[in-house]
Amino acid sequence: RQLARYLNVKSITPCTPQTATKHSGYQVGGTSPFGMRRSMPVYMQVSILELPYIYINGGRRGFLVKIASSDLQQVLQQVLQLDMVDVAI
Repeated sequence: RQLARYLNVKSITPCTPQTATKHSGYQVGGTSPFGMRRSMPVYMQVSILELPYIYINGGRRGFLVKIASSDLQQVLQQVLQLDMVDVAI
């Protein structure tokens, strides 16, 4: 609800696995914020940056990448439209 308000839309619902794969190029369960088929915004909760490291999907199911939160923010800002959202997602 808070993210929908932030984006100024009525509601947000998850897309189907087929739609996710079509737009991201990744199999559901392995979607990474890097190297997506189409450029799209990435929304991230601000409190994530308080953690020293986080684990993100590395492009396939079961493959996780450990990355410093500050490095993730820096890389995503250079590559994608990154929006820091101060709401629970």
